[in-house]
Amino acid sequence: MSGRLEGKRAFVTGSFQGIGLGIASALASEGAELVLLGLGDAEVVARGEAAVRAAGAARVESYVSDLRDCDATESVIGKILSGGAVDILVNNAGIQHTANIEDMPRSKWNDIIAINLSSYFDTMRLLLPGMKEREFGRVINIASVHGLVASMAKSPYVAAKHGVVGLTKVAALECANVGSSQTGGLTVNAICPGWVGTELIEPQIQTRVDKHGGDRVAGIADLLSEKQPSKRMSSPEEIGALTLWLCDKAAHNITGAAIPVDGGWTAQ
Repeated sequence: MSGRLEGKRAFVTGSFQGIGLGIASALASEGAELVLLGLGDAEVVARGEAAVRAAGAARVESYVSDLRDCDATESVIGKILSGGAVDILVNNAGIQHTANIEDMPRSKWNDIIAINLSSYFDTMRLLLPGMKEREFGRVINIASVHGLVASMAKSPYVAAKHGVVGLTKVAALECANVGSSQTGGLTVNAICPGWVGTELIEPQIQTRVDKHGGDRVAGIADLLSEKQPSKRMSSPEEIGALTLWLCDKAAHNITGAAIPVDGGWTAQ
């Protein structure tokens, strides 16, 4: 560990498992203090905290909060800021529900838009002012390949992720002239993953692995063959490594980008 992020405090939503935990662990590996937030029971929270501590976090604190509730988000960020400034914001929380438009429950539309898009707006509007004052900040919004292209039966998810890419560009423009190369500036970027190997998609993987007689590599390639030309998944740790790179001072001129990590999906 080189400690590039010592003295920095990072807030990652949806961070008790999956991509969010991979990102939090990557930031912890460089000495950052971590603020975790998501939904889960005490065991899920404890597991997430233990992983981040093991990765090298200088300090870890956790909050369980429903990001659909704007008032609750304002309250929890108030508590977070009472313990110090936030230098790095990673918006990662997200949910999914698949159905054709005519079959999509309006309640699911509301929930997906609230968590996958509106919560990103809420955290940014509350945390960007402090970053501007300090002339340093990093906002990394975890969008999706579905922020760049569409798939059927995912109307609220695709709408939300396209919205995240647009929101990222607006915030980047508003913050582009903050700070300098010496301070590191204030950048806002989106990462757009394709298939990422997490517990959430393990049942889909296992179905294809079984189809290929237990060959996991062949099963994953089969699953990805329709969309992702590389036929290889990314890992949460790889998304974390990209996030970490974007936090470096040397990345001060990379802002407003929507970076695909999709094995060529959006190149087609």
